[in-house]
Amino acid sequence: MAESAVQPGLDRHAQPIRSILVTQPQPTNDVSPYFSLAEKYGIRVDFREFIDVQGVPYKEFRKDKVNILEHTAVIFTSRNAVDHFFRICQEAKLEMPAEMKYFCISEQTANYLQKYIVLRKRKLFVGVRTATDLFDVIKKHKGEKFLYPCSDIRKDDLPEFMRANNLKFTEAVIYRTVASDLSDLAEVKYDCLAFFSPSGISSLFVNFPDFAQDGTRIAAFGPTTAKAVRDANLILDIEAPMPNAPSMTGAIEAYIRQHTA
Repeated sequence: MAESAVQPGLDRHAQPIRSILVTQPQPTNDVSPYFSLAEKYGIRVDFREFIDVQGVPYKEFRKDKVNILEHTAVIFTSRNAVDHFFRICQEAKLEMPAEMKYFCISEQTANYLQKYIVLRKRKLFVGVRTATDLFDVIKKHKGEKFLYPCSDIRKDDLPEFMRANNLKFTEAVIYRTVASDLSDLAEVKYDCLAFFSPSGISSLFVNFPDFAQDGTRIAAFGPTTAKAVRDANLILDIEAPMPNAPSMTGAIEAYIRQHTA
């Protein structure tokens, strides 16, 4: 990907942001804060997913000899985990028992479960935003045998917590996260790149190993993404969530206001 160059002698922050690439899928409807941001400041906003999620085939899943129905609770940390868990269940012709308990990382993930089950008839436990929020709830259910469906790339906090507290759990890799093919962006320039996971940063360098940041502003959502930016020796210009900007769009707007005032 071509970088956005800074003219010699000018502060990189003084360069206006006229274009942003959001490394997520384009919103499915016209109601998005990104569209509002684009209209308000006359900015071009494009969307392109930097990572590709590929489901583990059922035949391959079987080789791990994970017996889903031996478990009494399932922990979901993403929508992808929900989709691929129920895909595996469908291919295995399994129906979840009514007494199965579900522990979800956030209200958003819990609501997404409605795509597959009737929530009011299920035992549901919900965190606020991160896996850490679930720890106290999980501790109250030490007698359960937990199943943790996840990607081949995942954070260590949840498995480490489960092991440290001697909880019974099985980790099941049901999907993989790989870099998307971004070769068509080789000659495209953006003033700002917005990232939402360390995998997005990895994908950037898989596709563009010689990427030079120069005048391109980097925005990151979440502490692990911010760390990945710094570990890649990139300058982190915009970080979210922050007390004054809980969303990515809010953080970008705060940056624009600060440096164009």
